[in-house]
Amino acid sequence: MNRALTLDDLMVAGIALAAGLVAAFLLRMLMRWLGKHALRTRWSGDDVIVDALRTVVPWAAITGGAAAAATALPLTKSVGHHVSQTLTVLLIAVVTLTAARVISGLVRAVTQSRSGVAGSATIFVNITRVVVLAMGFLVMLQTLGISIAPLLTALGVGGLAVALALQDTLANLFAGIHILASKTVQPGDYIRLTSGEEGYVVDINWRQTTVRQLSNNLVIIPNGQLAGTNMTNFTRPEQQMTLLVQVGVGYDSDLEHVETVTTEVVAEVMTEITGAVPDHEPAVRFHTFGDSRIGLTVILGVGEFSDQYRIKHEFIKRLHKRYREEGIRIPAPARTVALQQGSVSIPHQRTGDDLPAGQGGPASALLDQ
Repeated sequence: MNRALTLDDLMVAGIALAAGLVAAFLLRMLMRWLGKHALRTRWSGDDVIVDALRTVVPWAAITGGAAAAATALPLTKSVGHHVSQTLTVLLIAVVTLTAARVISGLVRAVTQSRSGVAGSATIFVNITRVVVLAMGFLVMLQTLGISIAPLLTALGVGGLAVALALQDTLANLFAGIHILASKTVQPGDYIRLTSGEEGYVVDINWRQTTVRQLSNNLVIIPNGQLAGTNMTNFTRPEQQMTLLVQVGVGYDSDLEHVETVTTEVVAEVMTEITGAVPDHEPAVRFHTFGDSRIGLTVILGVGEFSDQYRIKHEFIKRLHKRYREEGIRIPAPARTVALQQGSVSIPHQRTGDDLPAGQGGPASALLDQ
């Protein structure tokens, strides 16, 4: 038989609960101080850990104070068991949420550091979070005395039905995992599909890939479609790329002089325009005797895909100006038309006299009146 509740018991329980609240306040202040210092470090993992613990640790202190207060009270065996069980489940939930936030945050930090962009592959983050939460949920059920063996058996039997019902979803899920694991596409890459969609990869989640076009519109592509189509990745194996510009000069031009002038313009653009490759070696290649011009290809170096438009713009302006200064002619397309001598039949409009009777038109009708 339990003893009666006394004033000392209430005082001890109150002190324990107050201690938990004070500890929660102090821990919150400590987390805030650690957060400021974590921002000064190069490693982003400490920021993730502090952000995850900032909210959860104070609640853990409050839970500990409540558990100590419950221990000090003369509770019955049944009530004490339920209180202990409830506090244990609450503590497991706090630990599970903390672990899920920390681990998923670290996974996000790792994916961002490897891709070097602000976007992230949330498919790995979501899978990590779901696995941690599922493990915590199973531990909570086991703590409550609920056997998880029948649940696991039911999940195993029903897994086939779920897989059949979610074929497209699972196909997109595994396609996204395959894309990221093979490192053919990563967030931040510029891609172009054979169907015409192109842009920067913003995110790859469990179902779809988000692509941001240069017009700042978002294109949503299912992972299965992305994995099953032909695609050009302009960022891999390296971000720098070459830009080919087609130029034509007249047949009366000195090609040695043309090559020298063009090379000088290329070197000028490479060193002065943002997004160009300063150490790129200028290259000019003549390749075609056209109808009215000699064709040549100018090879430029650009830092990444979107830089090509600005560099091409500046190069064409400067090359056109330099050609005019040097007297190099850029001929327009010319066509020669040969006419044979002979009579040419020119069709003319038919008059009313040439028409059958009764079909003279409005003018003849007025004359008949």
